[in-house]
Amino acid sequence: MSIVSLGESFAHPALFYRTAREYAERMVSFVREGLAAGEPVAVAVPGPNLQLIRSALGADAADVLLLDMAEAGRNPGRIIPGVLRAFSDAHPHGRVRIIGEPVWAGRSPVEYPACAQHEALINAAFEDRAVTILCPYDEARLDADVLADARLTHPTVIVDGREQTSDVYDWRAVVGRYNEALVPAAEAAVRDFGAAELPEVRHFAVDRARTLGLAGQRLQDAELAVAELTTNSVLHGGGGGSLGIWAEGGQVVCEVRDRGRLTDLLAGRRPPERGQIGGRGLMLVNYVADLVRVHTSDEGTTIRFYLGR
Repeated sequence: MSIVSLGESFAHPALFYRTAREYAERMVSFVREGLAAGEPVAVAVPGPNLQLIRSALGADAADVLLLDMAEAGRNPGRIIPGVLRAFSDAHPHGRVRIIGEPVWAGRSPVEYPACAQHEALINAAFEDRAVTILCPYDEARLDADVLADARLTHPTVIVDGREQTSDVYDWRAVVGRYNEALVPAAEAAVRDFGAAELPEVRHFAVDRARTLGLAGQRLQDAELAVAELTTNSVLHGGGGGSLGIWAEGGQVVCEVRDRGRLTDLLAGRRPPERGQIGGRGLMLVNYVADLVRVHTSDEGTTIRFYLGR
């Protein structure tokens, strides 16, 4: 199953599959094709599929970086910097080959918009780089809307082993469609802040998160994320904002609203350059949170993050 010729740069096909057997055959073929070409290969797929590929590869598995996407990519916002860029940046010479499966049947409706945006933003993050990222989609278990989005976020689609150009490819449309307004829960505790109130609002967030069930490292993660976001609001979001916090579905949810607008589509997903001032706050939030949702418009920006208790 040849996906890309050696002379081409970035390739980002979606592969539609229906059975475990088809999945294993297609994935193993892709991996071994890369190994035969001398390409570094990484596989980041959810646990059961990872075991399927590991078993099918046999001894070849030792030559491949294998990652459980349910852990490494639980928050879709950290897949580009923490999985895809981390692997490709570690191999700067020659083509790199990656299987990335960020969308699976167990993803929740709250998570999916971030997954779709992630798939779209891969195209911006890897433009003109010698990387092939193959994204499998389970036709038998995923909703039709999800499969339709895959055709929008991938320039080519592989069906029954045949690669074809997607005639609806438009990744920017997906980024825009899932830039959804985020409505806080009615029971959210809310506190406004400016520069002078930064220490107070952080203490408020920690106290409230502790009351809602966070402890230990999770509580420290909440404190760090709130500190980064509220400071960003003061420095870049009009001088202040509001923080809300509540419990939802076994998680603690925090959000920060301000009057700024995010214009960088890859904010929080692009590793900052050496010596760069700023650009690290949202990335830190992506690394500590289980999920991050963002809405930005001319009226302002909301960044919402979720932490499991």
